[in-house]
Amino acid sequence: MKELKCPKCGNLFTIDEADYASIVSQVKNAEFDAEVERRMNELDSRHKAEQELAATKAAQKFQQQLSQKDLEIGEKVAEIGRIKGEKDNEIVLLKNRLQSIESQKESEKNVAMAELEKRITELKFSVQQYESKLQMALMEERGKAQQAMQAKEAEIARLKSDAELEKSRAQIHEADLIKQHQIELRNKQELVDYYKDLKTRMSTKMVGETLEIHCSTQFNQMLRPMMPNAYFEKDNDAADGTKGDFIFRDYEDGIEYVSIMFEMKNEMDTTATKHRNEDFFKKLDDDRRKKGCEFAVLVSLLEPDNELYNGGIVDVSYKYPKMYVIRPQFFIPLITLLVQTSKKSLEYKKQLILAQNKEVDVTNFENALLDFQDKFGRNYRIASDKFRTAIEEIDKSIAHLQKIKDALIGSENNLRLANDKAQDLTIKRLTRNNPTMKQKFDDARALQQPADNA
Repeated sequence: MKELKCPKCGNLFTIDEADYASIVSQVKNAEFDAEVERRMNELDSRHKAEQELAATKAAQKFQQQLSQKDLEIGEKVAEIGRIKGEKDNEIVLLKNRLQSIESQKESEKNVAMAELEKRITELKFSVQQYESKLQMALMEERGKAQQAMQAKEAEIARLKSDAELEKSRAQIHEADLIKQHQIELRNKQELVDYYKDLKTRMSTKMVGETLEIHCSTQFNQMLRPMMPNAYFEKDNDAADGTKGDFIFRDYEDGIEYVSIMFEMKNEMDTTATKHRNEDFFKKLDDDRRKKGCEFAVLVSLLEPDNELYNGGIVDVSYKYPKMYVIRPQFFIPLITLLVQTSKKSLEYKKQLILAQNKEVDVTNFENALLDFQDKFGRNYRIASDKFRTAIEEIDKSIAHLQKIKDALIGSENNLRLANDKAQDLTIKRLTRNNPTMKQKFDDARALQQPADNA
């Protein structure tokens, strides 16, 4: 849109591009025609002035020549007849020259007018071409602008539609979430009311057993299918005067790689004396040590307002080694966490057990040898005592010969037994159930045979 000011009243008014182009075209055409007319008039006036000037100059020259000739005629009257023809001829020539000059000027004027008209025609044609190109460019730009405006309007309409659709979806989703939260809140409140009512009707022992049942159910539902060979049972062994609640153990290739002692603690809301979690740390650590468990876990609902225990899994190993305190909702995650952590060290445990078994083989061989030496020494001492007794009895009294005989027979039997044991003692028997020593003796024989052959 263009804003124009009226030259008469001074008011401002707005016109569109088409009207503005029309007004510009009219003004250009009128001014151009006026300019062409003015130029034509100027050229015509100039040409007429030049013709008049040339005619005046020629007339003046002719008058001068006539005056001169008149003087010459006056001076040379005698020669008038002779030169009259010449003068007439000269006049004719001058007239002819004047006519030629006039015709030349006319032709030059016609040529100038033709060139001017040609130039004007070319200018008009150029102006028309420019105006047509300008109109086409304006129409093209206007079409592009309209297309862009339509595209923008369509995009705005689409965005508005999408925004309205998203807004309606968000409102529906918000209403669904509010409704769902209300239902969940109502269910939670009903569950809280149920548990409150259940706790009021249960004894203290029943409250604790409810937490144990909950943990046992969670394990059997969620972890038992993944760990069918795991051991998870109540600790019923109170031989040492105390016991935990549950023991968890799991094995791989016959090797125990994780073991956990669990203690579940809960209390009624109306209990006058409130317990703390720390009150049960020492007992739980003692139970862990007595039952040979690696980890100790206290599953507790005590201190419900304590943010430390409400935040998740609490590591209290700074007080007792490998001990954790959790809320019931972290029961399954903690077991899986400890299982995955312990599995990483399973290979090291296997290597450690293999090394221990090798040490046990050597130890068993040494124990067998010491046991043989002890038994042989004991039999030898017995035989020696019998000999000594027999000699003493012979020296004391012949009456004791029978006793001496019996003592000798007893010593002989012991010596026979000792000899039998010594004869029966072989490397093969000593290395039975002892693959380490067997391998060592085989290696020694293998090394000795090449030496004997050499």
